[in-house]
Amino acid sequence: MRRPRSPRRTAAPRRGDRHGRHGRLGRSSVVRPPLPPLDGRLDTFDLHVGSAVELLRSMWPELRPVRIEIAAMPAHADPDGLPRWLVDTAAQRIVLFRVPIERLMEPGHDDAAHRRVAIEGAVFRAAAQYIGREPWEMDPHHPEE
Repeated sequence: MRRPRSPRRTAAPRRGDRHGRHGRLGRSSVVRPPLPPLDGRLDTFDLHVGSAVELLRSMWPELRPVRIEIAAMPAHADPDGLPRWLVDTAAQRIVLFRVPIERLMEPGHDDAAHRRVAIEGAVFRAAAQYIGREPWEMDPHHPEE
């Protein structure tokens, strides 16, 4: 046997439910949530270049006044192909070209570790060219021959 249903009551909305205690219930917070960390290609490229430059400047005083710049692409290709950096000793400047460094890697080596090695390797080779050394001579503990 079924029980008789009690009549359904609809409660009238209370003023406090709609507006909150002080009339501000539905508003957004004043402080926004923290932003996610920067981890795009440009940000990681800048980070890897910066850490390599900082290391080189700590080891080689002649690199301290050099301006290290990052550009997307070189203006012109040279006879050897697409340059990855430009060294201008007269202006005390090294320009690293991001797209050739990142995109002209060996096929199958397009992961974060290989990309970092390619970026830091380009920084080391450009700095070595600037001071007139070979890249493997950039290690201060390298024996002089």
